[in-house]
Amino acid sequence: MEIAWWSAVAGLLLLVMALSDSLLARLPLSTSMLYLAVGAAVSPLWLDWLQVVPSSHSRALERIAEVVLLLSLFGSGLKMSVGLGDGRWLLPLRLAVVSMLVTVALIAGAGVAWLGLPLGAAILLGGILAPTDPVLASDVQVAEPTDRDRLRFALTGEAGLNDGTAFPFVLLGLGLLGLHDLGNSLWRWLAIDVLWGVAVGIGIGALLGTLVGRFVLYLRRTHKEAVGLDNFLALGLIGVAYGLASLAHGYGFLAVFAAGVALRRIEQRASAGGEKAGDAAAQPAKKSAARRRRSADAAAKAHADPDVSLAEQAATDPKHAPAYMAHAMLSFNEQIERIGEVVAVIAVGTLLWSVEWDRVSWPFVALLLIVIRPVSVLVGMARSKTSRSQRALIGWFGIRGIGSLFYLAYAINHGLAGEAAATMVALVLSVVVVSILVHGISVTPLMNFYERRKPAARKAA
Repeated sequence: MEIAWWSAVAGLLLLVMALSDSLLARLPLSTSMLYLAVGAAVSPLWLDWLQVVPSSHSRALERIAEVVLLLSLFGSGLKMSVGLGDGRWLLPLRLAVVSMLVTVALIAGAGVAWLGLPLGAAILLGGILAPTDPVLASDVQVAEPTDRDRLRFALTGEAGLNDGTAFPFVLLGLGLLGLHDLGNSLWRWLAIDVLWGVAVGIGIGALLGTLVGRFVLYLRRTHKEAVGLDNFLALGLIGVAYGLASLAHGYGFLAVFAAGVALRRIEQRASAGGEKAGDAAAQPAKKSAARRRRSADAAAKAHADPDVSLAEQAATDPKHAPAYMAHAMLSFNEQIERIGEVVAVIAVGTLLWSVEWDRVSWPFVALLLIVIRPVSVLVGMARSKTSRSQRALIGWFGIRGIGSLFYLAYAINHGLAGEAAATMVALVLSVVVVSILVHGISVTPLMNFYERRKPAARKAA
């Protein structure tokens, strides 16, 4: 197909999405459903413009999914605006560790007992399907940094963490299939793939996010330098965090998420410091303090440099610089993440023609979404400070998508082939497609229902 046709189709799709975004937000539909349909349409299922086969294009699929995940994970980190000492952090941690373990175990058990898979392939399937998706779950995640809702915070944090915590189980499955070195008695897997990989990923990401954020703020506040190009700053931090963590044999996904959290943490500390100082000054005479603030604002406006843009003034202001940096990076990241979602989900759609659908076990797909996910959430969130409706919705919105596509391509690129690969492709893509459809249809009515009930629940409490 000529580049002119591709340009016209891609441009038309982006225009349609830009013009209909608010409409889709009110309907029981998701943008991912449309992208999936477009991908299937350009494949041999209809127009035959593009023929993508997992075994032949696994490298490209892995890179596409990898880049989109990195953008989404960094954005998820920037949305986590509560302090690290806040009890809400226990919810995503329990989901990403306890619920992850339960999910992998239940999928592996079903794979061996029901699907007839060898243990290694069953664990690999569990590792591929266990992580929830940060890309396709934007409608149920934290929408604004000030959002303190437990449901949205838990789902955002879980999606940010479990794309990294799933990696050890993917490597364990590959190792049991003879495609990865696990060491004698699994010592290498436990020491390197689990403990070292997780610790290094989180450590490098948190360190880089803190250092880069503080250095940029120092340049802006003190020297009025490094202003603008926050998009380059975001992409640069994502690249450095992911690259250094991977070179150190850590998990780059965790590093990128931790870098986003660290950047947001800088803003939290700056805001907390400002609030404490303001409270101390306001206690003697609140009215006098209010008059002083109005006078200061008027003076700032009067003496503002007319040659300096408002954005530059905000970026270099000692008080507002941290918030400006975090919000500017998040705004850019959300825009480019939406473009990445288009590419990645269309790629999933282009694969559907090559799936051997007779290998799919539809009862297994239903078991995963309706039984395994809710059970794992109930175990992971036992005795937590969440309501029954919150636990039910978290159990339902275990969306599978681009993360599973990445791990599937990763497994193929590391030696998974033949019958095992064909079965894995069929099972994983069937789960992803069903998840996009059923969660896309249900997200708007269920979240609207949840938002309507929140005021009533607070009033009853």
